[in-house]
Amino acid sequence: MKLCVALDMQSREQNLNLAKDLAELDIWLKVGLRSYLRDGEKFINELKELSGAKIFLDLKLHDIPNTMADAAEVIANLNVDMINVHASAGKRAMCEVITRLNALPVRPLVLAVSALTSFNEKEFKAVYSKNINESVKNFSISAYEAGLDGMVCSVFESKMIKEATSDKFLTLTPGIRPFGEAKGDQSRVANIETARRENSDFIVVGRPIYEDNNPREICERILSQIKAVREMPQA
Repeated sequence: MKLCVALDMQSREQNLNLAKDLAELDIWLKVGLRSYLRDGEKFINELKELSGAKIFLDLKLHDIPNTMADAAEVIANLNVDMINVHASAGKRAMCEVITRLNALPVRPLVLAVSALTSFNEKEFKAVYSKNINESVKNFSISAYEAGLDGMVCSVFESKMIKEATSDKFLTLTPGIRPFGEAKGDQSRVANIETARRENSDFIVVGRPIYEDNNPREICERILSQIKAVREMPQA
C-alpha cells in the first residue's frame, strides 16, 4: 500500500511548500484539476524537483474516445506517473486511450474512475439509474478488459473489484481519514486498517495532512501505520 498526498491547497505556493516539506518520503503526490488549470506544466516539474515523489495527475478525462486519447497522450508527455479517466466514458474510449499510450516508449499508469466517493447511494442512482456496487463492478470489468491498470474507487469497493477482475488490478482509494477525522465532502470514508483489509493499493489523504501544523509528522505517522498493517493477514 502506497500513500498518495492530495495537493488541494488554495495556492501554488502552499502546495509547493507542502511538497518541499514532504521531500524524500515514500509517497506519491496528487495534483487535481484546480491546481493543474491554475499552475500548469511548470508546476508539475517543480513538484518533481522539490520532492522526488511520483505524480498522479487527477484530471478524470471524460469525452469522446478520440479526444480522450489525444488528451491522454498530451498528459503522458508531461512525464507524470499516473493519470485517470472516467469509466463511464465507455469501454471503447478506454481502449483508445490505452492503445494510444501503449505506443509511447514509457507510459503512466492509467486508472478508471468508478463512482466518485462524494456520491451517496441515492445521488448515484439518480444519475446512473443503478446502485453503486452493480455499476462499479461493471465499470471495473470494462476497464480491466480494455487494458487499464486499475480503478479509482471507494475503499469499500476495492475487494469486490479485485474479485471481479484480478488481484493485480490496482485500486486507488480516496476518502481516507487515518485518525478518525471529519468526512468533509466525502460520503464513503475509511481508515488505514480498513483500506488494508479491503486490499487497497494506494490510499489518498489530503486534509488530515495539509491542515495539520506539522504535515511531515502526520505523513510519517501514516507511513508507520501502513507499515504496521502490512503485517495483517490477507483477507
